[in-house]
Amino acid sequence: MDTFETPAYRRARKAYVTQCAMEYFVSLLVTDVFLAKLLSNIGISDGMVGIISSFITLAFVFQFLTIFIVKINVSAKKLVMLVDTISIFFFMLLYLTPFLPLGKTGKTIFLMVCILLAYVSKYLVMNICFAWANSFVSPHKRARFSANKEMVSLFSGMIFTAVVGFVIDRFETKNNLSGSFLFIAVAILILNICNFIAYAMIGKDQPKEKKERVLLSQVFQKTLGNRKFRSIIILTVLWDMARYFSIGFMGVFKNKELMMSVFLVQIINIAANLIRLFISKPMGKYADKHSFSKGFKLGLCLAAAGFFVNIFTSGATWFLIIIFTILYNCAFAGTNQNSFNMVYSYVDSCYITEAMAIKNCIGGLFGFGASVLGSKILDAVQNHGNLLFGVPVYGQQILSGISFGITVVAIIFVGKVVEKQKIMIQ
Repeated sequence: MDTFETPAYRRARKAYVTQCAMEYFVSLLVTDVFLAKLLSNIGISDGMVGIISSFITLAFVFQFLTIFIVKINVSAKKLVMLVDTISIFFFMLLYLTPFLPLGKTGKTIFLMVCILLAYVSKYLVMNICFAWANSFVSPHKRARFSANKEMVSLFSGMIFTAVVGFVIDRFETKNNLSGSFLFIAVAILILNICNFIAYAMIGKDQPKEKKERVLLSQVFQKTLGNRKFRSIIILTVLWDMARYFSIGFMGVFKNKELMMSVFLVQIINIAANLIRLFISKPMGKYADKHSFSKGFKLGLCLAAAGFFVNIFTSGATWFLIIIFTILYNCAFAGTNQNSFNMVYSYVDSCYITEAMAIKNCIGGLFGFGASVLGSKILDAVQNHGNLLFGVPVYGQQILSGISFGITVVAIIFVGKVVEKQKIMIQ
């Protein structure tokens, strides 16, 4: 019998799918309008909301430490379970911030520290988790498994966000926003427990073979010294810059300028995720058949279309945010898992964890830099009464234009460089 079809491996894959769903629910509660509403309640400016929302990219820098962690003789399963549980605990603390006996500055600092520690913990073991959990997946079915895994998260996430959005709106109608924050904190606590149980059900990682210690210089030679891998780093930088130039500022844009309720935003997200649900598997098969890079490019094309549409989104054309949300969410059916899977195509499997850490670290630095620059542009536009050369415009429209331009460059780069590289099957 094929090892990947044994009961133990099947059980491990089911547990991994469940774990990803739990973690996805948590991510939904600490992004977009949920986080924007929390930050605005504390009194943080729109520009700073975008920067804080993009802390995820800065946390990517700490993935560099993964290079040293993998050298330690410790169980990947135990390490991931411990650190990821701590990460979600810090996410829970975010929604307890309004209850602290601190002023605006104190709450802002506490909140920023919690977000940073949460993401640092999460991404410190993300690549280790990916390598461990995916060891139970056949290398010939990775894209399709990734698509199925995402479909489960998306479908269950639709129900989850609809319920949470409805509950929060009910709290708001009763002028009890603090109650909604407490509700989210309790929800994250429950999700953390479920996430821990799912991890426990995934099989143990294989014992590390005793072999000659790999020098750091050798790691860099096999990763940064690899021309094919460097092209993936450049692609990651372009995509991260495109995303974080504008996405971190969309939550507050929906709340304030477009005056959309949390429930309405979640209904739109559900519609977008429902469409993504139907295209995830076909796009997974497309990537398995043609290449992960072609699948990634297809996602970039959808994202570019979304950013272009969002250039024209304003109070009078608020409905365009629906089209943007659908296109942007569907883009992840091509970019999300293929960004990981592409590394398998160009880097020796012995250095996969380190390669992913380096890629995400560099991309994170540029992504965070883009969010800081985007914040400056947004503040400048708002300080001039939302006018550009006398023409009424929102800062988010300008940022979407910049994101569109960078995404187009990324699409051209994939076609001219990445797709022409010879791939490995491993």
